[in-house]
Amino acid sequence: MSVLPIQPIPFFADKDKAFWRLQSAGWAGAMLLRTMSLIANNQPLTSLVLVLIATITGFSISLVLSVIYRALIQRPALVTWGLTALVLPFAVALHAFIDGWVWSLWRTDSDASFTQLFLGVFYLDATLLGAWTALYYMVNFYLQVEEQNDQLIRLENQATSAQLAMLRYQLNPHFLFNTLNSISTLVLLKQTEPANAMLSRLSAFLRYTLVNKPSAQVTVAQEVETLKLYLDIERMRFEERLRTEFDIDPATEACLLPSLLLQPLVENAVKYAVSPQESGAEITITSQLVGPTLRITVSDTGPGLQSPTTNNRLSGMTYDGGEPVSTGVGLSNIRDRLVQAYGDNHRFETVEPVEGGFAVLIEVPAEHRESIEESPEHPRPPVLVAR
Repeated sequence: MSVLPIQPIPFFADKDKAFWRLQSAGWAGAMLLRTMSLIANNQPLTSLVLVLIATITGFSISLVLSVIYRALIQRPALVTWGLTALVLPFAVALHAFIDGWVWSLWRTDSDASFTQLFLGVFYLDATLLGAWTALYYMVNFYLQVEEQNDQLIRLENQATSAQLAMLRYQLNPHFLFNTLNSISTLVLLKQTEPANAMLSRLSAFLRYTLVNKPSAQVTVAQEVETLKLYLDIERMRFEERLRTEFDIDPATEACLLPSLLLQPLVENAVKYAVSPQESGAEITITSQLVGPTLRITVSDTGPGLQSPTTNNRLSGMTYDGGEPVSTGVGLSNIRDRLVQAYGDNHRFETVEPVEGGFAVLIEVPAEHRESIEESPEHPRPPVLVAR
């Protein structure tokens, strides 16, 4: 029988409740110590009434001090400590005055004057309220530091999410331009059916791209379906020149990775391997488990690093009409996304296989999820069937 995990609630999750717990426990402890002191000095048990009154007095005065300190703690340090130095002695004097007055009423047979009683309890009340004040400021300054740390963490997370969104939303405008141009050409040639099929695939791909959260993780199986959708669009442009092969280990299909991580790699392969060669090229996507690591390789049979456009491929640059144009999505984009998602716990390398061509190797921790629900956050790419 499985035991449900117990999630401990932080003590200061509810500040008001934590204050009353500390307040009650602190003054109860002070009352206990004073009671033990009376018993140790062989005082009559009736003196416990004095201890009770003194504790109630200190408890009440500390509540007033908490209201004052709550307003002072937000002020500049000089104002906070200066006014505290004025308020605290007044509170101690008031506490000692009440204690001395109660003692004088209780001990009518005592030879001690009110001044002597006042001075006798002043040091004890000063110790109690001084310690209470120090603890109050210590706890609240600690909570302020924790809040600032939490806020800093939230800001860092927001910055990371914003950077991930920026990296994920950098769709290559040339891909869209070429696809729309191809659709326009098909329409002009009155090839309605292939134009409609291409437009449907483009719409489905863009819907998946824009709806899916930039920080979302998808399974390898979902990422492969998205790649196939993208390649179906490109295959309508390049036809038999674009050849693909998927070698996906079934054990990796449930592994997680950032959404649309591989699409820019395949797009680069289309641009630098398939497009410049009359015979086209073959793009191969493989995935396998290497111990606790998911290894993914995207390779092609293009000219590889011997091509004059090698630097452009590595830097994410292309040429449009003879002018260099930044695509915004390239190997640097993938590298940045891996750093954001996994820190140093990943591997990203460009490789030139012995048989030629170009390959990119990615290794990330093999993370799994039991099931992914169909939702706007994790939509599955629709499977389109040409009619």
